[in-house]
Amino acid sequence: MESMVLTPRLACLASLVPQGARLADIGTDHGKLPVSLLLEGRITAAIGSDIGKGPLAHAARNAQDHGVSLSLRLAAGLDAVQPEECDTVSIAGMGGQTIAEILGAAPWCERGQHLLLLQPMTMVYELRQWLWAHGYAIERETLCREDRRQYVVLSVRGGVEKKEFPLWQCALSPALLQADGAKAYLQALLTRENRALAGMEQASVLDTACLDMQRRLVLEIQQALEGLQ
Repeated sequence: MESMVLTPRLACLASLVPQGARLADIGTDHGKLPVSLLLEGRITAAIGSDIGKGPLAHAARNAQDHGVSLSLRLAAGLDAVQPEECDTVSIAGMGGQTIAEILGAAPWCERGQHLLLLQPMTMVYELRQWLWAHGYAIERETLCREDRRQYVVLSVRGGVEKKEFPLWQCALSPALLQADGAKAYLQALLTRENRALAGMEQASVLDTACLDMQRRLVLEIQQALEGLQ
């Protein structure tokens, strides 16, 4: 029987699922997140959706071995999930663009009736930009570390005013600045973006628009970091 002990990244995500939730876990893979939450009695029902037959078979074995009921759907994103079936949606282990595409294909997420727990592996700035532009509020950001990498989980709800921001303003959010570990996270982010800026400035062909955006991005992070001192 496979252990349902979660990795730090998934454990962080699990900690944000409300007690008594009805969860739809998108890209469920092995199903460890919903199975572990069902075993804890943290959630009352769970759906696991994935585009791969192999991962769903793995999730089915885990659910059966541990004696929990997990409804499994073979589909892309939220295509096989109805809004009335869940009140919480988790989407983890994907790029920010893919997460945005999944939400864009399920406009019922915009109504504000569902808590969305989003853990992007890449393109975090772009995801924040898309969320704000489509009327989602980032209510909380939670930081966690797994191996050498730091991850952020966004707790999001739709139904607010749409706002357009340039990408450099999406490097952070008010919610991120309130997160435990925000200072260390921003310091690492500033180091990375300064390195990218130095590379741009030394390039043989300068893209002035990209260079200006990168300078604004670095300044935004610097100013936020100064505010946390």
